[in-house]
Amino acid sequence: MAQQQHSVQTSLEDLGTPLSATTFVVVDLETTGARSSGAGITEIGAVKVRGGEVLGEFGTLVNPGVPIPPFITLLTGITQAMVATAPPVDAVLPGFLEFAELDRGAVLVAHNAPFDVGFLKAVCADHGLPWPAPTVVDTVPLARRLIPRGEVGNHKLATLAGFLGVPDRPTHRALDDARATVGVLHGLLERLGAFGVDTLEELRAFRSAPTSVQRGKRHLADDLPESPGVYVFEDARGDALYIGKSGNLRRRVRSYFTAAETRRRIREMVGLAERVRPIVCATPLEAEVRELRLICERHPPYNRRSRHQERLVWLKLTREPYPRLSVVRDLAEDGAPYLGPFRSAREAQLAREALEETAPIRRCNHRLRRSPTVAACALAGMGRCGAPCEGRESVDDYAAHVAAVTAAMTDEPGRVVTRLRQRIEELSRELRYEEAAAHRDRLAAFLRASIRRQRLAALAGCSHLVAGRPTPAGWELAVIRHGRLAGSALMGRGERPAPFLSALVATAETVEPGPGPAPRATPEEMECLLRWLESPGLRLAEIEGTWSCPVDGAEKYRDLTDWGHGRHPAQ
Repeated sequence: MAQQQHSVQTSLEDLGTPLSATTFVVVDLETTGARSSGAGITEIGAVKVRGGEVLGEFGTLVNPGVPIPPFITLLTGITQAMVATAPPVDAVLPGFLEFAELDRGAVLVAHNAPFDVGFLKAVCADHGLPWPAPTVVDTVPLARRLIPRGEVGNHKLATLAGFLGVPDRPTHRALDDARATVGVLHGLLERLGAFGVDTLEELRAFRSAPTSVQRGKRHLADDLPESPGVYVFEDARGDALYIGKSGNLRRRVRSYFTAAETRRRIREMVGLAERVRPIVCATPLEAEVRELRLICERHPPYNRRSRHQERLVWLKLTREPYPRLSVVRDLAEDGAPYLGPFRSAREAQLAREALEETAPIRRCNHRLRRSPTVAACALAGMGRCGAPCEGRESVDDYAAHVAAVTAAMTDEPGRVVTRLRQRIEELSRELRYEEAAAHRDRLAAFLRASIRRQRLAALAGCSHLVAGRPTPAGWELAVIRHGRLAGSALMGRGERPAPFLSALVATAETVEPGPGPAPRATPEEMECLLRWLESPGLRLAEIEGTWSCPVDGAEKYRDLTDWGHGRHPAQ
């Protein structure tokens, strides 16, 4: 695979958003009651900060439209007379939302955030304004994690402000309390820095302090490049513990040693790791494919996804005078039709039953060289399988059933769909719902496998395909041969396309055709490539072979696959 090195525009998911570059809008509300239903807002205060600097403040009294209870006046000092001439909330809300810029990436912060967010969401709904659904940081649970009860008596705003030395003290007035919360937020962020948390993503994931083992392994990320690729955590013997991918290797691996990593299994893995081996890739697509291949090859114990591609099963129509359907794990070069892959033998068995329901195909596993008799099937220990071959059906007559099953498995599943839907309706009318559900599950399993098989077979049928997808840094290019990624590179802006493509194609891996719908790559790699090929803006540069799916293929019945999950509209 070509290893041309170019700079790559990484995503925010990989880079993270530095806390110093994050805009926080700290909000506090004063209200007439504790519940948004039946109570109104009397005051809104907000402070916008970034990098420790105040960018702006917003404060206003609000006419709540309901009487202010005396105990609220005693607590806040806000009287009925003070809000009598104040604007109503529907006049204040648009200005607050414009100031806050919550729909443009600003993070909402509040002390006991569910209270303030609940009121804001309710008034937005009452006045027909969409709630921007921002990222929310609640300083109460954050303080509980960072400042234990041994240091403070409680985690009230006034207590925290005094403990952290915040100059602005809360007074139960919205803007004063928002200013105090800003000071508390900055004090908590300083404490987070000691745990290696310096991005918004790490802050959102923070649940507990990193272990001493995690902190002691931070040096493993020091020499990693800030490039896209695959990282392999290895133990002292060099065995792979965990394999992942990222657009920025150093930053992603570093996150495993911070408080943002809370998964018990991964923390355990970090304790066993002695080194992290980086594999720099030319493009994010190459990184994703290499990750899949390495997981399949090395079986790292701490990876749960993609480890057991060999456990996928297929449904095969055997090559013999009287073929039958058989669940197998390997694709053989015998010209037999295959359906799948299936994620489990049970799924394969359901699809097998769907096909056997449609065509009188032989079900026994007795090896036949001629038309079997009832006695022969009995001697084989299979009893009566119901196939017409029991009545000494000729090979030529039986071939018609084989052709029907082959067509259903490869190109035209319509006959199976029609037959099973009719049967489901018949059973439902007879109130035999459990039997109808069994047929429904068979149909869904068959169609899911048919869709997958046809998509994989279409890509595998292309002996050579070159495509490109635009990125901020240039064009991400890929050479795909028989469903396998043969080469990948990033063509920077200003480079000449023709010689660049020629060099990429010339250095790409040679891939020979093979048997079945997934001959030279795992189904998971091929599905990764298909997702990439379906991405917006992608262009085909070269293609040899035909890349298409059957007109009457399984895709037209995709809605029926939802039956198995209770999402079909008929349920």
